[in-house]
Amino acid sequence: MPLKSVRLGSNDLDKSRAFYDATFAALGLAPSAPPGQHPIAMWDVDGVRFLLGPARDGAPCTHANGGTIIFEAADAEAVQAWHAAGLANGGTSEGAPEPKPQARGAFGAYLRDPDGNKLGVYAGLSMGAAARS
Repeated sequence: MPLKSVRLGSNDLDKSRAFYDATFAALGLAPSAPPGQHPIAMWDVDGVRFLLGPARDGAPCTHANGGTIIFEAADAEAVQAWHAAGLANGGTSEGAPEPKPQARGAFGAYLRDPDGNKLGVYAGLSMGAAARS
């Protein structure tokens, strides 16, 4: 069963769009393509839609405790550029770019986006190691 989309909540869509446009650019993705009729931002990540927007029920968005979305980078330099772009655009570090023992030494980094969602990016990470991070 193919994954079609991942959607995270955002309490400040402009701030979140700037964060994700910058971090995704470090990984080679184009800026967001927001659909005109909806208050969301959207990126195509290898055929999977990654979306941000306000909660549909109007309540403030919150982040998942224990939830992490991990992306793949081409190399260690891209991981470092992703982490730096995130810090420069309102993110906070949850793990500096370095070999990660929990991922069999794969080079990775972690950030929280402006709304507190936890993200990771790795170069050379196998799916088995991803499940343990």
